[in-house]
Amino acid sequence: MIKIAVSNIAWDPSERVAIYARLAEAGVNGLEIAPGLAFADQPDAMAPSAVAISAFRQEIERFGLELVSMQSLLFGVNGAFLFGGEMESKRFEHGLERAISLAARLSIANLVVGSPRNRIIPDGMTRAQAERHARDVFRRLGEKALAAGTRLALEPNPVAYGTNFLNTLSETIAFADEVDHPAVTLNFDIGALIMNGEIENAAELFTRGATRISHVHVSEPHLAPAPRCEDSFAATAGSLLSAAYSGWFSLEMRSVGTDNSANVLSCAEACVRQLKAVTR
Repeated sequence: MIKIAVSNIAWDPSERVAIYARLAEAGVNGLEIAPGLAFADQPDAMAPSAVAISAFRQEIERFGLELVSMQSLLFGVNGAFLFGGEMESKRFEHGLERAISLAARLSIANLVVGSPRNRIIPDGMTRAQAERHARDVFRRLGEKALAAGTRLALEPNPVAYGTNFLNTLSETIAFADEVDHPAVTLNFDIGALIMNGEIENAAELFTRGATRISHVHVSEPHLAPAPRCEDSFAATAGSLLSAAYSGWFSLEMRSVGTDNSANVLSCAEACVRQLKAVTR
């Protein structure tokens, strides 16, 4: 089975049912969620009621969709910074602990750790100090994730997204190797590879990080509709599949504001078409 998912950041919550139906028609079988959109009607999207979770599950199951990943993990958390003061760092860690707890309730096996502006190394802190602190934090969080049956997939975020920590996939692989925890994995983000000029080395980078890569984002720079070039995506996807990647390909793009249904369907069909072509 080809594992293709779409993130719900591509539409407004009011459009979800119509889009779920079209995704099923297109051959999409997975759903990645930002909790702030999935539980937009809840007082606290990271702690929805049992009734809300049950209703959400029933709704997506009607369309044969499986929950496969979660992103926007620090939604609604203010003053949370990995490299901030003691309280700010605690808020960052607690925020991810809440995301882990929600993943456990939803049986979601992958959490994409992006949040670029929450992980800026401040002036006065050396990179060695930052990496040492981050290792300690993610080893603790890794233990929580492991106990909850999920994983924290570290995502490279280019400088243009407003951070100076784990910008490239190469850096992120090296950091994950230092953390060396089974529940601290990697998100292979194609849009970040393009922005960082790493896309030509995608196969080599995948090979380097293969044992830790738990998720693939099919994306474009600044989350434009994806894939922009089907041939380029097919080449990248083919190299991953030939290297025995068996996880999910998740289409990640922002809402276009109007007619999201047509946009999502067009992009989803392109993903399905190319993944089917390279698996023949």
